[in-house]
Amino acid sequence: MAETTRYHRIAPANLKKAIMLVFAQVGSSTREQELTADHLVAANLAGHDSHGVGMIPAYLQAWREKKLTINGRHTVAVDSGPILTVDGGLGLGQVIAYDAMNLGMERARQMGVCILGIRNAHHTGRIGHWAEQCAAGGFVSMHYVAGFAGVTSVAPFGGSQTRFQTNPYSAGFPLPGRPPIILDFATSKIAMGKVRVAFNKGEQVPENCLIDAEGKPTRDPGVMYAPSDKRGALFTFGEHKGSGLAMICELFAGALTGGGTTYPGNYENRPIMNSMLSIIVEPSRLGGGDNVGPEANRFVDWVKSSKPLPGVQEVLVAGEPERKRRAERERDGIPVDITTWSEVAKAAEAAGLKRSDLDKAASLA
Repeated sequence: MAETTRYHRIAPANLKKAIMLVFAQVGSSTREQELTADHLVAANLAGHDSHGVGMIPAYLQAWREKKLTINGRHTVAVDSGPILTVDGGLGLGQVIAYDAMNLGMERARQMGVCILGIRNAHHTGRIGHWAEQCAAGGFVSMHYVAGFAGVTSVAPFGGSQTRFQTNPYSAGFPLPGRPPIILDFATSKIAMGKVRVAFNKGEQVPENCLIDAEGKPTRDPGVMYAPSDKRGALFTFGEHKGSGLAMICELFAGALTGGGTTYPGNYENRPIMNSMLSIIVEPSRLGGGDNVGPEANRFVDWVKSSKPLPGVQEVLVAGEPERKRRAERERDGIPVDITTWSEVAKAAEAAGLKRSDLDKAASLA
């Protein structure tokens, strides 16, 4: 597909400065600015622009509507040995989840495992970020996520009407002497944020990802921004398999943690909010002992030794595409399409930040 959109190329450090400036404008502490900016920039670096800087307008709108608590802190709602549940109080999910993962890892370090629930956090961003945080600490982890956004966006298998969100799943496995395996995906064929990115770029989405309000296939991302009676729906990946996993994510993350599930009267007009069930494991404690890492490495080597198909350069495992994209963007800068940047600037201006100051922080002025 021919490129239809112009981009700003922004150095990661400059994009971080710009994001921090925006959150400073609404009263975020320096720590909150840092954690939020680091997360958003990391998402852009990994190539997941759907969860990067383009989320800022939604965050600032939620703040204006008092549906996001700046400098919010988690509270521990359940503490029962290896079981923890934290309530995010609608604080920035990038901060709530970061702190919760640290709590969970410390408990897993003590007890071998922690089953960690997070509820009532604002948008927790790219879920793979939390698997990466756990892997960096030496822990295996699994993460099931459910979300509210006031509307639903994904149709169940066989259905033409939306019933839940893109409910992502992520898992991480640390490997000795090499980067970890990081699996991270929405249970919809594409994330809703990727629909927004395509819409902003004036591009179509891939085939077989969307249907319109009449249930007909479409590649037009605009159907997801139509009035409610004309709004389309995303498909789940893998037909019944993705649909089933989406439901499991909602049940595990929403029902088990007390964060709630999607049904009439319980999701409409809600703020953007995530619940997450994380299982964090100290890998030597389940029986594999000191052989866990070497055994995992042997398996990964075996998988990657498969002869590539014609036209495929090498067999990649989960996490490698993001690392390759990260290296490219650290070298060349992060591409932010002009529509997305204009939306960020407009939202920042509504919070009192001059466009010229934002552009200057990003070294665009």
